[in-house]
Amino acid sequence: MVRVVVFDVGETLIDETRIWSRWADRLGVTRFTMLGVLGGMAALGQSFDEAFRIIKPGFDLEAEQEAWRREDPDGLRVNFDAEDLYPDVRPGLAALRDLGYELIIAGNQPPQAYDALTAMELAVDAVHTSDGWGVSKPDPGFFAKVVAVSGREPGEILYVGDRLDNDVLPARTAGMRTALIRRGPWGYLHATRPEAAEADHVIDDLHALVAVLAR
Repeated sequence: MVRVVVFDVGETLIDETRIWSRWADRLGVTRFTMLGVLGGMAALGQSFDEAFRIIKPGFDLEAEQEAWRREDPDGLRVNFDAEDLYPDVRPGLAALRDLGYELIIAGNQPPQAYDALTAMELAVDAVHTSDGWGVSKPDPGFFAKVVAVSGREPGEILYVGDRLDNDVLPARTAGMRTALIRRGPWGYLHATRPEAAEADHVIDDLHALVAVLAR
């Protein structure tokens, strides 16, 4: 029986449209171009880093982020805030909490994401990031950390994410139950792959997750 639900962040709870739109403006291309190239990388199974190199050959992501930070220290830049939450997140988490589930956020995120997530005062029991743990998905060590902080057996944990490679498959290997959410380019594309059948659930939003877990 599932007792703990653990959520990925980007394109599971957070809509990254504004982040990628700001990147398009920064790189001097249309937003359609930025999002289109990003979708192409998702379709090809490539990292989003490749989108930058296609748009700007020789692009140095770390250097560009540092320059952007100096130029706009108070702006959101590559970060997110409460306005980026998908609209079903707050009611969905509240409904799951009412059903008695322990709720944890744990995803691949940089240092500043922890403060941004905790500032939202979401109905969750804990927030964890790959930066805080020093290990990132899909490394098995990340999912070992999930098990450790939950205090439960792996089979009592449901991991929810938008990707097969980073979320569903490694969480399943770790012994967890899984849900693939069809959000963002990876979510929609991965839901069409044969491996999606390995997820316990394929959902469109958190309302659907509530319905599944309320049965």
